[in-house]
Parts: sequence; structure tokens; C-alpha cells
Amino acid sequence: MAASSLIISPRKLRSDLYCYSYQRDANTPLVISVLASLIERTMARNERIVKNCKWALTRKDFRSRVFDCHETPDMTIQSYLERIFRYTKAGPSVYVVAYVYIDRFCQANPGFRINARNVHRLLITTIMVASKYVEDMNYRNSYFARVGGLTTNELNNLELEFLFLMGFKLHVNVSVFESYCSHLEREVSIGGGYHIEKTLRCAEEIKSRQIEERRYNQIARIML
Repeated sequence: MAASSLIISPRKLRSDLYCYSYQRDANTPLVISVLASLIERTMARNERIVKNCKWALTRKDFRSRVFDCHETPDMTIQSYLERIFRYTKAGPSVYVVAYVYIDRFCQANPGFRINARNVHRLLITTIMVASKYVEDMNYRNSYFARVGGLTTNELNNLELEFLFLMGFKLHVNVSVFESYCSHLEREVSIGGGYHIEKTLRCAEEIKSRQIEERRYNQIARIML
């Protein structure tokens, strides 16, 4: 995969989002295109680091190699994310939480670098775990495995390793959620003023529920 094919300029990204996400396929959340762009640029940056720094090859954690494929999948990040959305219909907030998990995972495992060999397994694992965290109803691991092109045992092992390598730090509060939404929005809102559909509304709904719960608790204490 050539590095040049991974770099998307903000202008081209905005144009693609207008033409593809909203007009040609209105059912695909905007966040998918934005997340694909971010990950592709991360992969391109990691490729440059590996080429210029030999020590980068020796720092990799052996446990995180569980995400490496024997052969590089012949599918773009955009296409892979669209496939996951097409068959799971996971809401946009799931992809934001998955992005939080990917960021946390990379911070907790500094020797791990996202590349063409591990990105697909990392995505299907984080999206599945995020879906379990966000959604009330979910598909089985076996279904996610078929969607992601893996066996059930492979995905079960990836999920288990991911949870331990993350230290089971899966909670995402409202402020963290909103900060990652803002970061994703900046990718497409340079002079534009986009909003990632539904994700901020999700955060606002969580806030309103928390306010209502606090009011209810205050009333309950007064009545007691």
C-alpha cells in the first residue's frame, strides 16, 4: 500500500464527504470517512518512522503481534469500515468510542504501530468492543467475526488480548466523548462548520439523563 494513497488533504476530504457520504450514500455516517482518513494518515506516518528509524522495528510488544495478519488484506480502510457498518448498523457513536479505544491502546502499548498488517483486526475488535459498551443490543462474536473475515476463535482471542493490553479501561465519560467528537469534527470543519451526525446528540442525551438523575436523587433525599 503506497503512502501517497493514504494521505487525504482537508479540501479533498471535505469534497469526498459532501459527494459520497451525504449524496451517494446518505445512510453511511460521516464519522466513518473521517475515521478512515485519520487512520490512513497514521499508517502513512508510521511507515515513514519505520523507514527512517531502525529501532522502531525492535520496540514492538510481542503480545500486540496477535493483531498481525500473515497476509495484508486487500481492502481499504474506508471499504472495511463501510462493510462493518453495512452488516452491523452500529451507530456513529460506536465509531467514536472505537477511536477512543484505539488511541488508548496505542498509548498503553507504545511499541505497537498501526500498519496495513494489523489495522483490520484492530478495527473489527475495537468496533465490536465499543458496540458492546454503547449499544443495548449486539450481535454475537461469531457474527462480527464473519463480517470482519475472521474465525470466531480468532476474534475471541483478539478481544481477550485487547482487553488485557488495555487494562480493561473501557469507560468513556461524556467529556472524553465530546473531546474526541471535536477532534474528529476538526478534520472536516476547517472553515466549514460540520457536525458529526448523532454523536454530539448522543453526548447531550447522556448529559440530560445525568442531570435528570441528579434532580431525582435530590428530590428523593428531600422527601426522605
